[in-house]
Amino acid sequence: MAEPQTTKGRATRERVIDTAAALVFERGVAGTSLDDVRASAHVSKGQLYHYFADKDDLVHAVVERTIEQVLAAQPELADLSSWTAIRRWFDALVDLQRARNAIGGCPIGGLASELAKHDDDARLRLADGYARWEEPLRRGLERMRAAGKLRHSADPARLATATMASLQGGLLLTQTRRDTAQLRLALDAAYAYLRSFAT
Repeated sequence: MAEPQTTKGRATRERVIDTAAALVFERGVAGTSLDDVRASAHVSKGQLYHYFADKDDLVHAVVERTIEQVLAAQPELADLSSWTAIRRWFDALVDLQRARNAIGGCPIGGLASELAKHDDDARLRLADGYARWEEPLRRGLERMRAAGKLRHSADPARLATATMASLQGGLLLTQTRRDTAQLRLALDAAYAYLRSFAT
Protein backbone atom coordinates (compact mmCIF):
# COMPACT_ATOMS: atom_id res chain seq x y z
CA MET A 1 0.00 0.00 0.00
CA ALA A 2 1.06 3.62 -0.50
CA GLU A 3 2.68 5.46 2.39
CA PRO A 4 0.38 7.94 4.18
CA GLN A 5 0.88 11.55 3.07
CA THR A 6 -0.05 13.30 6.32
CA THR A 7 1.67 13.33 9.71
CA LYS A 8 -1.49 12.00 11.32
CA GLY A 9 -1.77 9.24 8.74
CA ARG A 10 1.84 8.21 9.25
CA ALA A 11 1.37 8.20 13.03
CA THR A 12 -1.73 6.02 12.69
CA ARG A 13 0.03 3.55 10.42
CA GLU A 14 3.01 3.37 12.81
CA ARG A 15 0.66 2.76 15.74
CA VAL A 16 -1.02 -0.08 13.89
CA ILE A 17 2.33 -1.71 13.07
CA ASP A 18 3.62 -1.33 16.64
CA THR A 19 0.39 -2.74 18.04
CA ALA A 20 0.43 -5.66 15.63
CA ALA A 21 4.09 -6.38 16.40
CA ALA A 22 3.38 -6.50 20.13
CA LEU A 23 0.38 -8.80 19.65
CA VAL A 24 2.28 -11.10 17.30
CA PHE A 25 5.19 -11.34 19.76
CA GLU A 26 2.74 -12.32 22.49
CA ARG A 27 0.33 -14.55 20.54
CA GLY A 28 2.03 -15.43 17.26
CA VAL A 29 0.85 -14.61 13.74
CA ALA A 30 -1.84 -17.30 13.71
CA GLY A 31 -3.17 -16.14 17.07
CA THR A 32 -3.46 -12.50 16.03
CA SER A 33 -6.41 -11.40 13.90
CA LEU A 34 -6.94 -8.11 12.11
CA ASP A 35 -9.85 -7.49 14.48
CA ASP A 36 -7.45 -7.91 17.44
CA VAL A 37 -5.10 -5.35 15.91
CA ARG A 38 -7.92 -2.95 15.05
CA ALA A 39 -9.33 -3.05 18.58
CA SER A 40 -5.97 -2.70 20.31
CA ALA A 41 -4.79 0.10 18.01
CA HIS A 42 -8.14 1.91 18.28
CA VAL A 43 -8.64 2.24 14.53
CA SER A 44 -11.64 1.53 12.36
CA LYS A 45 -11.82 -1.30 9.85
CA GLY A 46 -11.72 1.31 7.07
CA GLN A 47 -8.54 2.85 8.47
CA LEU A 48 -6.89 -0.54 8.79
CA TYR A 49 -7.62 -1.46 5.17
CA HIS A 50 -6.60 2.01 4.04
CA TYR A 51 -3.06 1.33 5.26
CA PHE A 52 -2.81 -2.43 4.67
CA ALA A 53 -4.27 -4.48 1.82
CA ASP A 54 -4.71 -7.61 3.95
CA LYS A 55 -3.23 -9.51 6.86
CA ASP A 56 -0.18 -10.58 4.83
CA ASP A 57 0.59 -6.95 4.04
CA LEU A 58 0.43 -6.07 7.73
CA VAL A 59 2.50 -9.11 8.72
CA HIS A 60 5.24 -8.08 6.29
CA ALA A 61 5.32 -4.65 7.93
CA VAL A 62 5.49 -6.39 11.31
CA VAL A 63 8.47 -8.43 10.11
CA GLU A 64 10.34 -5.25 9.15
CA ARG A 65 9.40 -3.55 12.42
CA THR A 66 10.46 -6.57 14.47
CA ILE A 67 13.86 -6.69 12.79
CA GLU A 68 14.33 -2.97 13.48
CA GLN A 69 13.36 -3.45 17.13
CA VAL A 70 15.66 -6.44 17.65
CA LEU A 71 18.65 -4.60 16.21
CA ALA A 72 17.87 -1.37 18.06
CA ALA A 73 17.75 -3.28 21.37
CA GLN A 74 21.45 -4.17 20.91
CA PRO A 75 23.53 -0.97 20.98
CA GLU A 76 26.60 -3.17 21.41
CA LEU A 77 26.34 -4.00 17.70
CA ALA A 78 27.79 -0.57 16.92
CA ASP A 79 31.32 -1.91 17.52
CA LEU A 80 32.25 -5.57 17.83
CA SER A 81 35.92 -5.17 16.91
CA SER A 82 37.45 -6.51 20.14
CA TRP A 83 37.10 -9.56 22.34
CA THR A 84 35.87 -7.32 25.14
CA ALA A 85 33.17 -5.85 22.93
CA ILE A 86 31.99 -9.28 21.81
CA ARG A 87 31.84 -10.49 25.41
CA ARG A 88 29.93 -7.34 26.42
CA TRP A 89 27.40 -8.01 23.62
CA PHE A 90 26.92 -11.61 24.75
CA ASP A 91 26.43 -10.49 28.37
CA ALA A 92 23.85 -7.91 27.26
CA LEU A 93 21.92 -10.57 25.33
CA VAL A 94 21.70 -12.75 28.45
CA ASP A 95 20.69 -9.74 30.56
CA LEU A 96 17.91 -8.94 28.08
CA GLN A 97 16.48 -12.44 28.36
CA ARG A 98 16.75 -12.28 32.14
CA ALA A 99 14.78 -9.02 32.12
CA ARG A 100 12.10 -10.73 30.03
CA ASN A 101 11.98 -13.70 32.44
CA ALA A 102 13.18 -15.93 29.57
CA ILE A 103 9.78 -15.53 27.89
CA GLY A 104 9.34 -14.94 24.18
CA GLY A 105 12.63 -16.15 22.78
CA CYS A 106 13.87 -14.47 19.62
CA PRO A 107 11.20 -12.31 17.94
CA ILE A 108 12.78 -12.90 14.52
CA GLY A 109 13.10 -16.63 15.14
CA GLY A 110 9.48 -16.80 16.27
CA LEU A 111 8.32 -15.19 13.05
CA ALA A 112 10.56 -17.47 10.99
CA SER A 113 9.12 -20.59 12.60
CA GLU A 114 5.60 -19.48 11.64
CA LEU A 115 6.15 -17.88 8.26
CA ALA A 116 9.22 -19.27 6.47
CA LYS A 117 7.51 -22.43 5.24
CA HIS A 118 4.53 -20.84 3.48
CA ASP A 119 5.32 -17.13 2.95
CA ASP A 120 8.34 -16.69 0.73
CA ASP A 121 8.20 -12.90 0.91
CA ALA A 122 8.36 -13.03 4.71
CA ARG A 123 11.10 -15.67 4.56
CA LEU A 124 13.28 -13.44 2.40
CA ARG A 125 12.69 -10.46 4.70
CA LEU A 126 13.60 -12.55 7.73
CA ALA A 127 16.71 -13.93 6.02
CA ASP A 128 17.75 -10.34 5.33
CA GLY A 129 17.10 -9.53 8.99
CA TYR A 130 19.45 -12.30 10.09
CA ALA A 131 22.05 -11.03 7.62
CA ARG A 132 21.74 -7.51 9.06
CA TRP A 133 22.16 -8.98 12.55
CA GLU A 134 25.29 -10.90 11.56
CA GLU A 135 26.84 -8.00 9.66
CA PRO A 136 28.22 -6.05 12.66
CA LEU A 137 30.02 -9.14 13.96
CA ARG A 138 31.40 -9.93 10.51
CA ARG A 139 32.70 -6.37 10.19
CA GLY A 140 34.16 -6.46 13.69
CA LEU A 141 35.96 -9.73 13.04
CA GLU A 142 37.31 -8.38 9.75
CA ARG A 143 38.75 -5.40 11.65
CA MET A 144 40.24 -7.74 14.24
CA ARG A 145 41.82 -9.84 11.50
CA ALA A 146 43.26 -6.71 9.86
CA ALA A 147 44.64 -5.63 13.25
CA GLY A 148 46.31 -9.01 13.76
CA LYS A 149 43.99 -10.13 16.57
CA LEU A 150 42.42 -12.88 14.47
CA ARG A 151 44.24 -15.46 12.36
CA HIS A 152 44.50 -14.51 8.71
CA SER A 153 42.93 -17.86 7.75
CA ALA A 154 39.77 -17.10 9.76
CA ASP A 155 36.61 -16.46 7.74
CA PRO A 156 34.64 -13.65 9.45
CA ALA A 157 31.44 -14.40 7.50
CA ARG A 158 31.43 -18.08 8.49
CA LEU A 159 32.26 -17.21 12.10
CA ALA A 160 29.42 -14.68 12.23
CA THR A 161 26.94 -17.25 10.89
CA ALA A 162 28.15 -19.90 13.34
CA THR A 163 27.71 -17.39 16.17
CA MET A 164 24.17 -16.59 15.01
CA ALA A 165 23.36 -20.31 14.98
CA SER A 166 24.58 -20.63 18.58
CA LEU A 167 22.64 -17.52 19.60
CA GLN A 168 19.40 -18.76 18.04
CA GLY A 169 19.74 -22.20 19.57
CA GLY A 170 20.42 -20.67 22.96
CA LEU A 171 17.41 -18.40 22.68
CA LEU A 172 15.14 -21.30 21.73
CA LEU A 173 16.32 -23.42 24.67
CA THR A 174 16.01 -20.43 27.01
CA GLN A 175 12.43 -19.85 25.84
CA THR A 176 11.50 -23.53 26.12
CA ARG A 177 13.18 -24.19 29.47
CA ARG A 178 12.57 -20.70 30.91
CA ASP A 179 16.24 -20.67 31.89
CA THR A 180 18.73 -18.01 30.76
CA ALA A 181 21.58 -20.37 31.60
CA GLN A 182 20.80 -22.07 28.27
CA LEU A 183 21.69 -18.91 26.35
CA ARG A 184 24.73 -18.36 28.56
CA LEU A 185 26.02 -21.85 27.71
CA ALA A 186 25.43 -21.35 23.98
CA LEU A 187 27.17 -17.98 23.93
CA ASP A 188 30.08 -19.22 26.03
CA ALA A 189 30.55 -21.99 23.47
CA ALA A 190 30.37 -19.46 20.63
CA TYR A 191 32.90 -17.22 22.37
CA ALA A 192 35.30 -20.12 22.90
CA TYR A 193 34.96 -21.04 19.22
CA LEU A 194 35.68 -17.46 18.14
CA ARG A 195 38.67 -17.24 20.48
CA SER A 196 40.10 -20.43 18.97
CA PHE A 197 40.89 -18.28 15.92
CA ALA A 198 42.73 -15.63 17.92
CA THR A 199 46.38 -15.06 17.12
